[in-house]
Amino acid sequence: MPLDTLKAPQPVQDDPPELPFYIAATRSTTRPRRALKHGDTFLVVDSHGDIGASAGGADGLFHDDTRFLSRLELRLNDAQPLLLGSNVRDDNTLLAVDLTNPDLYVDGQRVLEKDIVHVARTIFLWQGTAYQRIAVRNHGLRPVELLLSLSFDNDFADLFEVRGEHRARRGTTSQRVIGGAQVLLSYKGLDDTWRRTTLAFDPPPTELTANSASYRFVLAPHEARPIFLLVSCREAIAERPTPFLRGLLGAHRELRRETRDIATVETSNEVFNEVLCRAAADLGMLMTETPQGRYPYAGIPWYSTTFGRDGLITAIEMLWCDPGMARGVLRRLAAYQATDSDAAADSEPGKILHEMRSGEMAALNEVPFGLYYGSVDSTPLFVLLAGLYFERTHDDATLKELWPAIEAALGWIDGPGDADRDGFVEYYRKTDQGLANQGWKDSLDAVFHADGQLAEGPIALAEVQGYVFAAKQVAARCALRLGHVQLAQRLEADAARLAERFEAAFWCPAIDSYALALDGAKVPCAVRTSNAGQTLFTGIARADRAMLVAKGLLSPRFFSGWGIRTVARDEARYNPMSYHNGSIWPHDNALIALGFARYGLNRAVAQVSKGLFDAASYMDLRRLPELFCGFNRERRRGPTLYPVACSPQAWASATPFALIQASLGLEFVPATNEIRLRTPHLPPFLDEVILRDLQLGDARSDLKVRRHGDQISVELLRSRGNIQVSVISSH
Repeated sequence: MPLDTLKAPQPVQDDPPELPFYIAATRSTTRPRRALKHGDTFLVVDSHGDIGASAGGADGLFHDDTRFLSRLELRLNDAQPLLLGSNVRDDNTLLAVDLTNPDLYVDGQRVLEKDIVHVARTIFLWQGTAYQRIAVRNHGLRPVELLLSLSFDNDFADLFEVRGEHRARRGTTSQRVIGGAQVLLSYKGLDDTWRRTTLAFDPPPTELTANSASYRFVLAPHEARPIFLLVSCREAIAERPTPFLRGLLGAHRELRRETRDIATVETSNEVFNEVLCRAAADLGMLMTETPQGRYPYAGIPWYSTTFGRDGLITAIEMLWCDPGMARGVLRRLAAYQATDSDAAADSEPGKILHEMRSGEMAALNEVPFGLYYGSVDSTPLFVLLAGLYFERTHDDATLKELWPAIEAALGWIDGPGDADRDGFVEYYRKTDQGLANQGWKDSLDAVFHADGQLAEGPIALAEVQGYVFAAKQVAARCALRLGHVQLAQRLEADAARLAERFEAAFWCPAIDSYALALDGAKVPCAVRTSNAGQTLFTGIARADRAMLVAKGLLSPRFFSGWGIRTVARDEARYNPMSYHNGSIWPHDNALIALGFARYGLNRAVAQVSKGLFDAASYMDLRRLPELFCGFNRERRRGPTLYPVACSPQAWASATPFALIQASLGLEFVPATNEIRLRTPHLPPFLDEVILRDLQLGDARSDLKVRRHGDQISVELLRSRGNIQVSVISSH
């Protein structure tokens, strides 16, 4: 064909040049980042312990969706120190950084040889304050004259500004030195709210300005000198603030108190133990005490706040080992359940929260997320978790407390959630400022037809119908418990009818899978996606079709070797580097694995578990991130990271625990004080799993599960209280 007859490829569909609430990635990071969190405060620093000293990271000290410190850089004699090592403690309570001096020159003459001065930075967060100890030691044989400087600044940027949103106007900032040891950075926002950062130095610096602190001293051979810095997201620090060590002990005690009722897992695989340890520590760090109870904030840095969907799914994944998490999630979301209609917030009576923000842009409605309800799945997931929580605990008091919220949520599902009364719950954003897609795949291009054209709403997602199906089933059992017999019967009948309608409308024989969604014209989006896998998790999928879906998900078009992609690689919009169209999300894989277990597909559970375990073994800190790229696995290479993924992310951190549940078939029956293991098996990288402090009512037990070839043995190691353990070998 002559060159002049070739046509340029036509775009599938033009996307807008600027996507709302897009997380920008403009530069590669030059130093790895480390994150700490306590309560509503989190800190992102680079591997040196600095903020804003190297390109590409979302650095800063953040509190209530605002950055309270945007720069903090340590230098020795005006030179960047050399990094020896940087480690987050196993329980995430502190970051330890070891630095040393480079070769230092004056007028071309070396005045200090490298590796003589050791600088140890120890950083932790507690009660809205970042504590830092800088211990400087001279390991040389001669005295060393040093200038240790800390430069600092702040922009009081809203988190959405840090993410890349542009603002035409901002408030005003000011700085002032208080005495010889404190600096106050202030910002009066356009919302008329003052936000203040206080830096307190001990001992007082040799020189202190509004943006720097300098210490000049001479260290004798082997002499050490400590410097303490407190950075508070409050107006002022008390004259005698909590000392560094006392604050650190307080943080440790608080963590032990909050995690004492959670079951633990130990296995025969040391690397997997590290994965579990990091996951548990990350969940502990993301857990936030709220007026309604403990809540897992979604992730750092972009989602460190209350997210409905994320909290609900995380609590479902962790329900077997930490039912208290579910209680806190349910109470908090019930407290913020919508009671009226507001187009700007996408709220309707009975709807469950998607996201809440407390920064300046949310207060000014520059972003719609102050209290935002643009999620189609949070409401059925709320009902589902409430029912699963009750079945796990038989906590009648909490069920009665939540029942009005459950009834209101069911009212939304059958009312505004199904506006056209076709039996399916669908979404359509009320304003252009809201999220265009309102399922868990909420990217603008995440819902499309086989030819790549974006679907137009109202959109009914496959997995959401499954959430509704499962929610009505468990709600029926709860209603029966409370004596609402007619309601229970109606909910059971509704679920059965929904399953029939779902099979008729969503099954696509040409792809041997369920459609991703129905568009506004009720045309199926006949695209192979992981959404179909989540229908197995909820049990709405017909058994014979569930087998076909599972077979497809484990085929090379979906399974990369590391996990199941969100979109099959032969679909029009497949892109392994995209957010939702070909990447691998650990939590998505975990829910699919639970679905495989429901249908007795033990080998499928083992395949997914092995892929994710192998991926985690390559990850920094053995931490599964929010997502990673969907490229095919290659020998002797790890998975490809996604550049702006949250890490840690709550539902990704919960994934290893959900995989344990799927593998062991764990079930809890409070009525008979029984823990059941339904057709338990272990993936190939595990020979033994020990579960400690499994809780059922007031009783606790420790179990050991061991593999003997193709057989599994279960041993009751210890029991406290009335509890039974049984193994069920059939589905």
